[in-house]
Amino acid sequence: MRNLIYRIYERSLERGLVPQDLPRHVGVILDGNRRWAERQGGAKASHGHAVGAKKTLEFLGWCNDLGIKVVTLYLLSTDNLKGRESEELGELQDIIAGLAADIASLGTYKIRMVGDKSALPAAMAAAMVDAEMATEQVAGMQVNLAVAYGGRKEIADAMRSILKHHANEGTSIDDLAELLDPDLITEHLYTSGQPDPDLVIRTSGEQRLSGFLLWQSAQSEFYFEEALWPDFRRVDFLRAIRAFESRHRRFGK
Repeated sequence: MRNLIYRIYERSLERGLVPQDLPRHVGVILDGNRRWAERQGGAKASHGHAVGAKKTLEFLGWCNDLGIKVVTLYLLSTDNLKGRESEELGELQDIIAGLAADIASLGTYKIRMVGDKSALPAAMAAAMVDAEMATEQVAGMQVNLAVAYGGRKEIADAMRSILKHHANEGTSIDDLAELLDPDLITEHLYTSGQPDPDLVIRTSGEQRLSGFLLWQSAQSEFYFEEALWPDFRRVDFLRAIRAFESRHRRFGK
């Protein structure tokens, strides 16, 4: 009976959405896998991460069905690389590499890794490159995998890229100072060429960005969901989209 009620509610929510008001780009902080595992009789964190990976594939299908153009998934932060125990980190990296391969095998989504490949073990970095190359010609929904990602690191890398480019061009520091503006920095971010996220969702009840898309989210709407990521349902996603559509985005006006 409960499942039937949820299906009816889902259909009602979906019918109420306005296609032209849908977000073009949705960013997601997939939080709560470890806590979910702990609530399953103290299962290993890797079990939660594995179930979370399956949920991620399901979530991409929901986004694709609605016609979302870009999805960015926060899978592994630079802080995770420093703060997680080596066993859990190794298992998580293997799960993420497998997830990237699974997404690529669908042939539906175009993958871009956004993060610092040099911070990853060689095998994982190669897996991310393979997933990008396998989907290079795919014209479907853009899926950004934020792996070894940190917002401050991204901005620092963008500035480094700008300096190197203009040094090679022979641009003086004074001339570069005149050229430097937000648009130039945006061109050198990991997400170059993509729209900024309209909506950022975080699961697990936490209400912080944790370094996610710091530059790009300046005008984003935020939606904080209590459910842990493995428990996140389509009805929860549709409620987030409905909340987004109900907000009046002023953009400083």
